[in-house]
Amino acid sequence: MDSQLKIELVLLSFILVIARITYVIHKITTGFSKVAPKRTKPCRTAICIGSGGHTTEMLRLLQNVNLQNYSPRYYIIAQSDVTSLRKVQSFEESKHSKLNQEYFIISIPRSRSVGQSYFTSVLTTIASILYSVPIVVRLRFDLILCNGPGTCIPICLISFLLRCAFIRESKIVFIESLCRTETFSLTGKILIYMADNFIVQWPSLKAKLKRAEYIGQLM
Repeated sequence: MDSQLKIELVLLSFILVIARITYVIHKITTGFSKVAPKRTKPCRTAICIGSGGHTTEMLRLLQNVNLQNYSPRYYIIAQSDVTSLRKVQSFEESKHSKLNQEYFIISIPRSRSVGQSYFTSVLTTIASILYSVPIVVRLRFDLILCNGPGTCIPICLISFLLRCAFIRESKIVFIESLCRTETFSLTGKILIYMADNFIVQWPSLKAKLKRAEYIGQLM
């Protein structure tokens, strides 16, 4: 195979990849997707836990959820977030019955710490993504639930790319934090293009994004 043909094949492959990614983003952002059939078995769920207020909001959201429908549950937590780890364990212990005990806690490197510069956060995010690839590929989540923490970016990005590659179609549900009343979080600005459901808790944010879903304050 001569060099010119190799270049043309590489260029064609690149164009096809870009076209596929663009198509998937278009489907997500326009809501043009197939209606999922009604599930008859529990949903394998990844729950991305942030820190501080993000953790509190997520656990409040889960408080009234029938956990039997979301099992096994995989809580994704930053490796340095000991406080959130304890909160999740306490939450699960308070909800336990013989039917909903199947949960796991997975620690991954933190994508971005509070106050960390955007330049260095790119490097830490890349490291977190590489660490998370085998986790997402192995566990093959049906649903990814997140509410703003940077911890969810590697998980959501890898799941999005697996969808683009026709490997696995995981549903991503993003809930913007309650404290976000006028502007979207950095995570929200990224997941606008990847989340199947983009939920906001204030009408002012709904007005800024046509496809956002406003169903009142959830927390």
